Amino acid sequence: MDGHFWLGMMVILTSGMLNGGFAFPMKYSRRWRWENTWLVFSFVAVLVLPWILAISFVPHLGQLYRGVPGRALLIPLIFGFLWGIAQVTFGLSIHAVGMAVAIAVVSGLACLSGALVPLLVLSPADLFLPRGILLLLSLPILLVGLLYYAVAGRRRERERSQTEPHQPRRAGQRSFMAGLAICIFTGVFASNFNLGFALSGDIVREGQSLGSNPVTATYAVWALVFAAGFIPNLLYCIYLLIRSRTWGLFRQGMAKETALGVSMALLWVGGVFGYGTGASMMGRYGTSVGFTLFMASSILSSNVLGLLAGEWRGASPLTRRRLAFGISMILASVAVLNLGGLF
Repeated sequence: MDGHFWLGMMVILTSGMLNGGFAFPMKYSRRWRWENTWLVFSFVAVLVLPWILAISFVPHLGQLYRGVPGRALLIPLIFGFLWGIAQVTFGLSIHAVGMAVAIAVVSGLACLSGALVPLLVLSPADLFLPRGILLLLSLPILLVGLLYYAVAGRRRERERSQTEPHQPRRAGQRSFMAGLAICIFTGVFASNFNLGFALSGDIVREGQSLGSNPVTATYAVWALVFAAGFIPNLLYCIYLLIRSRTWGLFRQGMAKETALGVSMALLWVGGVFGYGTGASMMGRYGTSVGFTLFMASSILSSNVLGLLAGEWRGASPLTRRRLAFGISMILASVAVLNLGGLF
């Protein structure tokens, strides 16, 4: 393995840490509500930055889009819109159960569904090959991890209510089990993101024919997927802003609160596009070893930051051990699943 492989590993490790910690700045939001911060984050991360990257690094972008059939453009737009719904519920799950739990559960399930759904759609016969068998083996491991996470979360909620009986629930905050249900929906529905990319080969090939390299050619797909995904985020945030009458909060602490939303966007986009760059540097190992490292780094960094932010404050040693076991099972599931990429 050459130096590009190890450099790619370092890029992916860093990208996973950025991705796992993207929601951390939200912890310091004091004046805005969830919908205010999430709207700024979504606008910058899901709409503005992907288009800046596509325009900057994909030569003849307009010509590229004109050179592919309309159906080729419609596919990433449709799946991007569906992914955008999952992105909304992802934000809600972070608000409901905390960054550590949400990112671990969503990442584990998204990893599974993102591999399983395209496999069933594009090449169902592969389900009986080593790649598919390992995928199926990862499922019970993931379920055990989620079960322990659920038990740990319920215990944390009960222990916190005993140690902080008068602590009010934040506006819009849901119970842990309701939040976990949102996480599960998000993790399963997030596979639309992978489908949007997997079925957009015409756009990538057209980009390469116009001078893009294999990495930057994908930016033309991401721009479409993310642009469509921004619509559900925009609509839901506007709905909450109207219902809760929180438009006026944009005028309070605007500089600091906007900076928090923008920093979330930079962390998230840096993680997503950094993984793409690192995976290409690793060659054929990028989507197996590289993706396992990315997911593991994301899950571990989110849990470390969650602990530092006090998300598990007041939890007993037994609850923390169950949390640790749940994390280890999710990581094991991700590792087993992505071993299939070596075959």
